[in-house]
Formats: sequence, C-alpha cells, structure tokens
Amino acid sequence: MLINADMKILVVEDDVAVRSALVQALAEVGCNVDACDNGAEGAYMALEWDFDAIVLDVLLPEKDGWQVLSELRKEKTTPVLMLTAKGEVEDRIRGLDGGADDYLVKPFDPDELIARVRALVRRSTGIASNDIELGRVTIDTAGCQVYKDGESVKLSPAQYNILEHLARRAGTLVSRTSICESLSIEDEEEFSNVLDVHIYNIRKKLGKEFLQNRRGQGYIIPTATRPSE
Repeated sequence: MLINADMKILVVEDDVAVRSALVQALAEVGCNVDACDNGAEGAYMALEWDFDAIVLDVLLPEKDGWQVLSELRKEKTTPVLMLTAKGEVEDRIRGLDGGADDYLVKPFDPDELIARVRALVRRSTGIASNDIELGRVTIDTAGCQVYKDGESVKLSPAQYNILEHLARRAGTLVSRTSICESLSIEDEEEFSNVLDVHIYNIRKKLGKEFLQNRRGQGYIIPTATRPSE
C-alpha cells in the first residue's frame, strides 16, 4: 500500500543492514528516500533540503540523534521518528521532550514503521485521515483512489502521483520543477511535453476549474474549488 508517491523521506542510520531494510521498505510503498550513515551528514541534509519526514537513529557516529534533532528543531518542524535499540522510558521521554514526533524501539516491524511515518506526515500537513477532500473530489491516499461526486475516477499511476502532489499543496501555486522533483524526473525539459499530457488528462477527468494552469508559473488547486462537469 502506497504512503504517498511523492513523499520524501530521510533515513539517518549507521547500521548497514537496518538502513538498507528501511530504504527498501519505504521505497516499496512509493517514497523517495535519501539515506546517510552519520549524524553530521544527516544534520546537513535535514537542514539543507526539505523532507516530509525523517527517520533518525539515536546512536550515530560524529553526531548522535539527540544533537541532530536539537539542530533541526532550531530551524525546522520536519516530523521526526526516532529509532533506538534502547527501550527505557527515559530515552523515550528525552526524545519526545527534545522535539521528536514519535519513537520506535528496535527491532521493529517495517509495516509499523511505515504506518507511523504515514501518520506523522498526515498530522504535519493537517490531514487527520487518509482522505483529502477538495470540493466534489476525494482522494484516498491510502488506497491511491480518486472519486468525484462519489464515483471512482480512473487515473494512471503518473497522473495520480501528480494529482496527490498538487492536492497536498491545495491553495498553493506549484511549479513544474516541483512536480518533476516529486516524480524524481531529472530532465525537466525532456519531461515537459509528457507533463502537459498528464495535466490535460487530469483536468479533463476532474474539471478545468479544479486544477488551474497558471501559464509560465505552474499549477494550483484552489482550496474552495468546485470542479466543473
């Protein structure tokens, strides 16, 4: 089950086997995952780029998870799920008091970690459930399904990914570059014509007023939109 096809996750974990398993599990549910094996690099990446969530181990070389979390919280509110081999209550309290959003003790079930990451991102974006309600359009992010007036709307995987990226930013103008980055497209110029086709088909199925094209700027789903027939 996909979390969110454009979700960007940073994994900071020094254990090779655990890091590889985390990256694989998150990638399999549709995430774009960056990973590193030490706290210094983790802190740099977390501050330099924007992530939807960070999975952060406590025991790290160069800088431990507590230091990384402290530096991050001075500048950003990115959701953080902390990992540790220790299960003491004191460690959990320290993590939560230090600004962590959730805590998971090793060893853990990958499905539980994915569910916790999904919940963190929903809370951080103000979405309390798996559904994004936009006028007559509902997007079920857990099942990757789209409905208009209660009727299922069939979109291709690429069209759905673009739509969810825009829907999570409803009311905000989203650039073509942002969409390409969300799909891990490196050559924006080459992808440009394909993106135009995807956007055309989404608008055809959900309505031109639902997804508006701001020529030369990008696309926007107005928060008060009422899709046309």
